Amino acid sequence: MAMAGPQKTVAQTVSLVVVMGALAWASVPFYDWFCRVTGFGGVPGQVETASDEILDQTVKVRFDASLNSGMAWEFTPVVREMEIRIGETGLAFYEAYNPTSQPIAGQASYNVTPYTAGAFFEKIDCFCFEEQVLAPGERVQMPVSFYVDPEIVEDRDGKFVHTITLSYTFYEIDLPEGYAALEQDKATDLN
Repeated sequence: MAMAGPQKTVAQTVSLVVVMGALAWASVPFYDWFCRVTGFGGVPGQVETASDEILDQTVKVRFDASLNSGMAWEFTPVVREMEIRIGETGLAFYEAYNPTSQPIAGQASYNVTPYTAGAFFEKIDCFCFEEQVLAPGERVQMPVSFYVDPEIVEDRDGKFVHTITLSYTFYEIDLPEGYAALEQDKATDLN
């Protein structure tokens, strides 16, 4: 038995709303994944070790922090900018604070501008490689170590880059499985 006209329209509309909601929910992590895989939008590389070549030429690195709408944390770079030699390992810190009475999990997406510098900005270690959970009232400083690949000075566009901005946006994610049970156990132990 086929659905009547109005019922079919309602079913199609509900289906469309569900699909659009699912796409909206997945858009931030999907975009982040897409940028990491393709290098689109100035996404920096990830490496295991520091550069073995350090040049006398310097580059200024600026640090930017923002929060996705609805993310209750406070998030800021500890230092707004630094100047490093190309190839030298830099170490910067970002501070996050959870002012709420609930634990909140977050994941950071990131990019580098100008986009041409993304191919030469290499992260050795970063808080953004894993999800972060902040307990109520917790304040943490999270490190990122990086360098600018010396090959930037040979690149047709990269050789004109003198300032690079590393930007992070934190968005809220679900608490890790078992985290609520762990917090419950801690509360029980304190009583």
